[in-house]
Amino acid sequence: MSSVSELYQSVILDHNRTPRNYGRLEGDARRARGYNPLCGDECTVWLKVEGDTLADVRFEGQGCAISKASASLMTMAVKGKPVAEVEALTERFHSLVTGRLTEAEQQALPARLQVFSNVAQFPVRVKCASMPWHTLKAALAGGDAPELVELK
Repeated sequence: MSSVSELYQSVILDHNRTPRNYGRLEGDARRARGYNPLCGDECTVWLKVEGDTLADVRFEGQGCAISKASASLMTMAVKGKPVAEVEALTERFHSLVTGRLTEAEQQALPARLQVFSNVAQFPVRVKCASMPWHTLKAALAGGDAPELVELK
C-alpha cells in the first residue's frame, strides 16, 4: 500500500472512530439535515453565525466512514472562518472529490482535506464525502428554518 493510501486510510478511520465537533449545538443555531438514499448516510449540521463568521459548527449522523470523516474534518476546516471563505472552501472541496482540481489547486487546500482527493477514483463514494458539505451549505443558506438536503 502506498504512503498516500495509508495516510488516507489512517485519517478516515481516525475521524470515523473519534469524530471531532460531534453533537448538537444548543440554543440559537441554524441547522440542516442531509440524507443519501443510495447508501443511507445521514447527517445533521448545526451552526452559529456571528456577524460574517461561522463561530461554531457541530454535526451528528450515521453512515459510512467516509461520510462521518468528511463531516468531522469539515467542521475542523470551517470553524471560526468567514462565511465567504467557508462557501468558497465548500465549492473547492466538491471540485476535489469530483476530480476537477489541478494538482496546484489541491495543494492549496488544507492538508487534512487533501486526503479526499482519492475519492474521485470511486464515483459511488463522491456523495458520501460531499453530503456533509452540501448540508453545511444548506444550513448557511437556510437561516433558522431547518433544510433537508437529499442527494439523488
